Amino acid sequence: MRKTTYLLSGLILLGACTASKRSQQQERLQLPAFNKEGHRGTRGFMPENTIASMYKAIDDGANTVEIDVVYSKDKKVVVSHDVFFHQDITTTPEGKTLTAKEAQQRLLYQMDYDSIRKYDVGMKPHPDFPLQKKIPAIKPLLSDLIDSIYSYAASKKQSLILNIELKTNEKYDGIKTPPIEEFVDGVMAIVKEKKIETKCYLQSFDFRPLQILHRKYPNITTAVLVGGGEKRTLAQQLEELGYTPEMYSPHYSAVTAELVAECHKRGMKLIPWTVNTPDDIARMKALGVDGIITDFPAYL
Repeated sequence: MRKTTYLLSGLILLGACTASKRSQQQERLQLPAFNKEGHRGTRGFMPENTIASMYKAIDDGANTVEIDVVYSKDKKVVVSHDVFFHQDITTTPEGKTLTAKEAQQRLLYQMDYDSIRKYDVGMKPHPDFPLQKKIPAIKPLLSDLIDSIYSYAASKKQSLILNIELKTNEKYDGIKTPPIEEFVDGVMAIVKEKKIETKCYLQSFDFRPLQILHRKYPNITTAVLVGGGEKRTLAQQLEELGYTPEMYSPHYSAVTAELVAECHKRGMKLIPWTVNTPDDIARMKALGVDGIITDFPAYL
């Protein structure tokens, strides 16, 4: 009888361990066969990094939307590509535009969010995107954007992945953004609160937040961003990073068939940025990339 009890206990323990392993596997993001990714929503047609831009990207067939995040003075995570109010997109509460010098002085980390939300970032015509629709818009909080876009995607019966770019830089630490670990932990607190661990991934040009994520939040999917002028080899980059992320996202000018093959050999998907013409999109697809980040997801 005692042997039978031990056997049953062992089987139960084995079953529990197997279930636990399955649970851990299921906790990771399942990437689509091809990432159709809207850059800052759909910057080509709508004001960047706004909720309206995300809606338009979803309407245009994106299965992933990319955003950037920084911090306000009162430590709220704000959706913004820049740590300041950029002159190309900003209208002040007084209805004025900014020079480049004035813009650099409007640091979000020196402003509470109640002040940030009084600025418009949707009405000024963008010099690089003449097709962009002009609508009143604010820089949203990450938490509000998450609620809005997943609700909208559900109403369209579409699945959606959120790609969150962490706008960190060693020169910004404690001056233009919080200290690096505080930055990462604050974003992850929202990701966990909103229960989107399996519906998002985090990326950065800065290796430091990726290393923190790998150490403290190992079930979170990550991507390393790389510029077009990168001199290090892929092997050198990964050695410096200290682990192999799920995705490698270089500027599309750096993509070759050999690079795609090397990424796949290492178990990484290659998703280039920012590919904005039909010809370049077709060329990237012919090289075998696993997705495309673009300001015009409608072109995909």
